[in-house]
Amino acid sequence: MAIDYKSAGVDVEAGYEAVKLMKQYVKTTYNDSVLGDLGSFGGFYALDDKEDGDCLVAGTDGVGTKLKYAFVLDKHDTVGIDAVAMCVNDIVCQGAKPLFFLDYIALSKLEPVKVADIVKGVCEGCRQSGCALIGGETAEMPGFYAKDEYDIAGFAVGIVKKNKIINGKSIKAGDKLIGLASSGVHSNGYSLVRKLFGEDKESLNKYNETLGCTPAELVLTPTRIYVKTVLSIIEKFEIKGIAHITGGGFIENIPRIIPKGLGISIDRSSYPLPRIFKALQEIAGIDDRKMCNTFNMGIGLVMAVDPSIAEDVVKELEALGEKAYVIGEVTAKEGVEL
Repeated sequence: MAIDYKSAGVDVEAGYEAVKLMKQYVKTTYNDSVLGDLGSFGGFYALDDKEDGDCLVAGTDGVGTKLKYAFVLDKHDTVGIDAVAMCVNDIVCQGAKPLFFLDYIALSKLEPVKVADIVKGVCEGCRQSGCALIGGETAEMPGFYAKDEYDIAGFAVGIVKKNKIINGKSIKAGDKLIGLASSGVHSNGYSLVRKLFGEDKESLNKYNETLGCTPAELVLTPTRIYVKTVLSIIEKFEIKGIAHITGGGFIENIPRIIPKGLGISIDRSSYPLPRIFKALQEIAGIDDRKMCNTFNMGIGLVMAVDPSIAEDVVKELEALGEKAYVIGEVTAKEGVEL
């Protein structure tokens, strides 16, 4: 019997419905400075009325149930990187340079060394993305969280000129999609990962032939931060749209940057699939489409560019230290072809 994300306890469709329902309330808070709508990777707030004026872009997120592996393996110095990555990767999709980050850590009992380890990771994430950690909150909540467990979330604020915002509006059929390699599962799909690999420390430290290592060596690999790469590449090339491949994978995230009436076609053979996704699919027994709607499948960020510059963009991305591939194109037909 196949084990998918829904059977692992996460209903993606319910998430979409929740966003649809909450929009009616969210819009009542908007003023003239709010640009755009729910659905972008970041929220926009204009600081002035000028066409080339400054606009703040904000994003918030957490680490999700990946934290369970931090608890089991008693390793807490990398999940802070994930917390930062999930926020800054979102806002840089709009062309914004992250300015600062704030974190929120809640736990059953305050353990100074553990909290310092978590914040050590947050600071590493901030250094990688070039933003400052300017504050946060640590909440001790006995009786609310289980012993030795905690949660961490945060938010980032960046800035971009209004006339430099990347929003996907100029994307057209025939444009190429360039994928930047992920560092692994990143911070999405862990409710299913935990169902498949389990949470037993001894089992996690057993060698897995499909992985070529132990699951423990991979499950806490931090989310790759793409900020410096994106900020560099948009200075040299016209990048029409950028999608951060998080929950919902290719199927949910790439269409967020594609204009209505267009679709995408992904060539899954265009890049090497990391071993961890092969192992997860083998254990779960689910089809490619469900895998691509749950995990990043080895691609953490996707850029849409004119076909005439696609190969040059790939070369520049490689020069910046990324593994980059032309993984597909924009189509004249709505939908996602895999």
